[in-house]
Amino acid sequence: MVTSNLQHQSADTAIHAQIAAELGVKAWQVKAAVELLDAGSTVPFIARYRKEVTGTLDDTQLRDLEERLRYLRELEERRKSVLEAIAAQGKLTPELEAAVVGADTKARLEDIYLPFKSKRRTKAQIAREAGLEPLADVLLANPQLDPTTEAAKYLNAEHSIDDATAALAGARAILVERVGQDADLAEDLRERLWKQGRMVSRVKKGMEAEGQKFKDYFEFTQVPSGMPSHRVLALLRGEKDGVLELDLAEADPADDDALAAARGKYENAVAKCLGVANQGRPADTWLMQTAQLAWRGRILDRLTTDLRGRMFAGAEDEAVRVFAANLRDVLLAAPAGNRATLGLDPGLRTGVKVAVVDGTGKVVTTETIYPHAPVKKWDEALATLGRLAKQYNVELVAIGNGTASRETDKLATELIKSLEATGSKGIQKLVVSEAGASVYSASALAASELPGMDVSLRGAVSIARRLQDPLAELVKIEPKSIGVGQYQHDVTAAKLDRSLDAVVEDCVNAVGVDVNTASPALLSRVAGVGPLLSENIVAYRNENGPFAKRSDLKKVPRLGAKAFEQCAGFLRITGGAEPLDASSVHPEAYSVARKILVAAGGGPATALDPQSFVDGTFGLPTVKDIMSELEKPGRDPRPAFKAASFSEGIEKISDLKPGMILEGTVTNVAAFGAFVDVGVHQDGLVHVSALSNKFVSDPREIVKSGQVVRVKVLEADPERKRISLTLRLDDEPGSAGSRTSGGRASGGQGAGERAGGQRGGGQPGQRSGQPGQGAPRQGQGDRRQGGARPGKPQQAPEPANTAMAEALRRAGLGK
Repeated sequence: MVTSNLQHQSADTAIHAQIAAELGVKAWQVKAAVELLDAGSTVPFIARYRKEVTGTLDDTQLRDLEERLRYLRELEERRKSVLEAIAAQGKLTPELEAAVVGADTKARLEDIYLPFKSKRRTKAQIAREAGLEPLADVLLANPQLDPTTEAAKYLNAEHSIDDATAALAGARAILVERVGQDADLAEDLRERLWKQGRMVSRVKKGMEAEGQKFKDYFEFTQVPSGMPSHRVLALLRGEKDGVLELDLAEADPADDDALAAARGKYENAVAKCLGVANQGRPADTWLMQTAQLAWRGRILDRLTTDLRGRMFAGAEDEAVRVFAANLRDVLLAAPAGNRATLGLDPGLRTGVKVAVVDGTGKVVTTETIYPHAPVKKWDEALATLGRLAKQYNVELVAIGNGTASRETDKLATELIKSLEATGSKGIQKLVVSEAGASVYSASALAASELPGMDVSLRGAVSIARRLQDPLAELVKIEPKSIGVGQYQHDVTAAKLDRSLDAVVEDCVNAVGVDVNTASPALLSRVAGVGPLLSENIVAYRNENGPFAKRSDLKKVPRLGAKAFEQCAGFLRITGGAEPLDASSVHPEAYSVARKILVAAGGGPATALDPQSFVDGTFGLPTVKDIMSELEKPGRDPRPAFKAASFSEGIEKISDLKPGMILEGTVTNVAAFGAFVDVGVHQDGLVHVSALSNKFVSDPREIVKSGQVVRVKVLEADPERKRISLTLRLDDEPGSAGSRTSGGRASGGQGAGERAGGQRGGGQPGQRSGQPGQGAPRQGQGDRRQGGARPGKPQQAPEPANTAMAEALRRAGLGK
C-alpha cells in the first residue's frame, strides 16, 4: 500500500513537472492549481479569487492546465493497464518496464504494447504453430543458406505446409510481423513520414460534377506536418462524402524518381532494423524482399492510419480553439442596454414575426405582418410597426439576418424615416444573427419563459433580446448552435462541448450575474451553481422575494458552503443591505475592502499603497483586485455598443462590384482569414493575406467576431456564391496581393461549412448566420421564467455599477 502511494505521488510529481514545462510556469503553481481543481474548485473561482495560491495563473492557463492534466492522467491509467497486462503474460522485463514508464505519449505507449496485445490469429501466429519460426530465425542469422533448400526441412502436412514455398511464406509472415511491431522503428519512420511524406488527394472517378465544392482538392498533395487545420478537415470531409480518395505517399507521387528514392530509403530502414543487407548471399534477395513487403504491406499502412489520426487530432485542436475564441468574442460583445426594442423575424410567405420587449426584456406585445410577396401589405405593415414603436417608446429595431432580411431592413428604414418625420428621434436599426434562434424557440426553456406563445413568435423575442444583451440570451442556446465554428460536426463532440462550455462559463463569470433577475439558464453557468442549484435559486427567489444580501444564498436548498464559496463573488445584488454585494469583491474579503474604503476616506482607493493591506490571508494580487473594483464598482468588461450600417442598394452578390468599399461585421474568424457580412446573405472572405500590410500569424490579432470593419470588394462570384474582400483599402481588384476565396491556400474553407452559400455550421434546421452580425452580444442580465428579464442591463458606455457606487457613498464607504 505504501509502495502504491509512493508510485502515485511520483506519477503526480512527474505530471506537474511536465505541465509546468509546457505552460512555462513553476511546478508548485501547477501542483497548487491541481489540488484546487481536485478539491472541487472551478476555473473562474481559482483564476479570480485564489491568485496567491496559484501564483496568478489566469483562466486561459488554467483551462490549458486542466485539459493537459486530463490527457496525462489518462496516459498514466493506460500505462498501469499495459504494465499489468504484460506482467500477467510473464513477459515484463526491467528493460520493457522502463520503456513503458518512459513513454510520453499515447502513441508511443501503444507502439510498445503492440506485440503483447491479444489479437485474432494472424498469419504469423499460424506459421509459428506450424513450427516455422526456427526457419525465419536461421535465414535471418545465416544468409549464406539457400532459402528453398532450408525451407524443405520444415514441411508439415498437418498444418498444410506441403512445399518450400508455403514454408517460406510462413517464415516471411513471422519476420514481417516482428519488424512491424518494433516500437523504435515505428517512431522513427512515423516522424520521417510526418515531415517528408505527402498526403495525396484525388477526385473519385465520376464525382467531378457532384463534388465541385472540393474542387481545390481534386489533385492535391502536401507534407502532413505543414497542413493547416481547415485543409485537413476539408480533405477528411471530402473523403467522408465520397468525393475524394486520400493516400499517404513517401514523396510527391508526380515525381517518379523522387518517389522511388524515398521508398528505397524507407525499405532500407526496415532492412537495417531486421539486420539484413544485399551482399549477394543466397538468402539476401529473399530477406530484402521481406523488408520491402514489410514496409509496403504492413508498416506504411499502419503509419498512414497513425498519421491520419495525428493530422485529425491537430486539426481538431485548432478547430476547437478557433471555435472557442470566436464564441468568446460573440458572448463578450457590447450589449445595447436596457432600451425598448422591436424584434423583427423576417419571412416571406409566413410573414414577418414582430415582438416588442421593454427595457428589462419583458415581452409587451407580439404581431405578425405581411409586407412582402406574395401578400404585399407594405403600408399596413408599416402602419402597424409605427403604432407599436410609438406606443411602447421603441428605441431599437433588431432585424434577423435570415430569409427576407434585406427586404425587412428596407421596411425598418422606412419606419424610422416616418417616425423621425413625426418627431421620434434616435431610433436605431440593426441586423442581428438568427443563429440558433429556431433551436431556442422550440426548446423547453423557451416554453417555460414564454408560456402560451407560438413557437414562430419566440424567435422574434430572442432576436430583440439578443440586441439588448447578447450574453444573457445566447447562454440559453447550445454553444454549437451559435454558429461561429468551422467543421464542428467533424470534430469530437465531447471535446468541443467541453471547450465551449468552458468558454461560456468564463464569459458569464467575467461579466457577473444579477442573482435577483437572472434566469436559470444564466445562473447555471455561474461557477459552483449548475442546473439543479440554478433552479433552486429561482424557486427560492420566487417564493421569498429578491435576495437582500449574498449570505441569504446559504438558505437555498442544497447550496452548501462549497457552492457558496465558488459562486458568491460572481453573483451580484444591487440595492441590497450590503453595498459590497453589488461588486465582484468576494464576501470572504469584505473586511479588507472596508479597511481600504475607510483608509481612502472618500478618495480613490487606487491611490493607496496596496502592500499595507496585505495580511496572512489576502496577498497583494487580491488586494489590488479589490482596489480596482472599488474604483469602478461592478464595471462591465465588454466594449461600448456599435453596429455596422449596410449600404443601400447592396442586397445580393450580383450587386457587388470590384472596388466597392463597404461596412460590414465580422461573423467568423478562421485560421485562413475572416468572414464578413456586408448584407448580401452570403459572407465574404478576407483572406489572412489581405487582413493587414504586415505578416499575420493569427487573424484574431487583427479582427474578432462581431467587430465592425470597412472592406473593399476584390471579387464577387454569384455562381459559386463566393466573395473576396480585403481590409487593405488600397488593394486593387485582381492585384497580386489579393487572394480569392477559391484559391488553393484558402480553398479548404469552401468545402463543407461554407459550401452552398450557407452561413455557419449549426445543427440541422438551425437558421443560417453568425451571432453578433451587425449587432452586439448579450451580457449579464437575463430573464425570469415568465419572460421578464432579470436585472438591469448596463447601457454602454457606462463603465461602472452606479447603484453600488451610490450605496457605498450613502454608507460612508465610498467617495
